[in-house]
Amino acid sequence: MGEVDVAFVQAPEHRSKPDSIIEAGGIPLIDLSPLNNCYHEDSANDSARHTAALVAKIGNACKEWGFFQVFNHGVSADLQQRVEAAVKKFFDLSSEEKRKVKRDEVNPMGYYDTEHTKNVRDWKEVFDFTVKNPTLLPASHHPEDQELQELRNQWPDFPPELREVCEEYASALENLSFELLELIALSLGLPGKRLNGYFNDDHTSFIRFNHYPPCPEPHLALGVGRHKDAGTLTVLAQDDVGGLDVKRKIDGEWVRVKPIPGSYIVNVGDIIQVWSNDKYESAEHRVTVNSQRERFSIPFFFNPSHHVMVKPLEELVDYQNPAKYKEYNWGKFFKTRKISNFKKLDAENIQIYHFKRSLV
Repeated sequence: MGEVDVAFVQAPEHRSKPDSIIEAGGIPLIDLSPLNNCYHEDSANDSARHTAALVAKIGNACKEWGFFQVFNHGVSADLQQRVEAAVKKFFDLSSEEKRKVKRDEVNPMGYYDTEHTKNVRDWKEVFDFTVKNPTLLPASHHPEDQELQELRNQWPDFPPELREVCEEYASALENLSFELLELIALSLGLPGKRLNGYFNDDHTSFIRFNHYPPCPEPHLALGVGRHKDAGTLTVLAQDDVGGLDVKRKIDGEWVRVKPIPGSYIVNVGDIIQVWSNDKYESAEHRVTVNSQRERFSIPFFFNPSHHVMVKPLEELVDYQNPAKYKEYNWGKFFKTRKISNFKKLDAENIQIYHFKRSLV
C-alpha cells in the first residue's frame, strides 16, 4: 500500500524465523451508512447521535490500530466490478503491450514490473495514474529548487474502457476520502472541514493497480515489504485472495486482514501522524504473496497538494503537548520517495522520523 515498493528476500539458510500471523479479522469494521442516511433521519437529534457514534469509532480505530475496514461506503458495487474487470483485462495483456505505457524516471505514472527493481525480488506488476491530470510536483527533491514538473497519465489502447472507468472510480474514491478525512478531523476535536484546504484542486493523490502473480516460492519473497504509508490516507480494495498483514500495536503481532467483499481497508498515513502530533500513528503493514492464486488490489493514495507544509496542527499543540515534528514540504518529500524507486540516493529513504523534534 505504500509509495515505496520494497521486497524482502533472504536465502533459505539466512532467513529468520517467520513472524506469526493471526488468521483472523481483528481490524475494526465500521458501517458508514450514517453518512448516507443523515438526511433521512426522523430528527436532527438522531442524525447527530449517529454521526457522533461513527466519529468515536473512527477515532478509536485510528488510535488503537491505524487501520479499519468500512462498508456501506457509497461506492456502487457496479463501479467496483467494472474497474476490477478492466484491471484484469489490462494485466492479461502481453508484456510488450503493457510496456508501451511504461513509467520512467521522468514520468513515474504508468506501468512497471520487476524490470525496475535492482537486487531484490519485487513480486508484482503495477499500473499508476493520478487523480488530477496533470499533477504538479517539484522537479527535484532539492529544497532550493522551485521548478515544478507535470505528471501526466499514460493510458493504454487496451482495454478501451480503462480510462473512462478509472476516472469515474477515481472521482468516487476522492469523494469517499474527503468524507473519511472529515470524520478523522471531527475525531480530533477539529471542525469537520479543517483539513480539506490542504487538498484543493491540485492534490497529488493517485491510484495503483497491483497484480501479484502466483509465487512458486512464497517463503522467499513479499509482494511489498513492511512499511508505513507516507501520505494522508490509503483506501484499499483487495480481492478474495487476501494477503495484507497489519502489525498490531498492542503486541507487535502480524494480523492478516480478512477480505470482505465490497469493503475498503483504510489506513492513516504519516501525514495524519504528524498533523495529530502522534495522537494517531500510522501502522506498519506488508503484503505476502500466494503460491497458488494470483492476487489483485487497488489502493487509492490520498495525498495533499505539493505546496503543503506538513507540521502538527496548531490546535493540537500547547505547552503540555509541544510540537513533536519540524515542518516539511510534502512535494519535496513525495519527490524524494519517488526518485528512490529508480536510483539510490546519497542518504537512506526519507522518513517522518527525520523531522522528529528532540524534546527534552
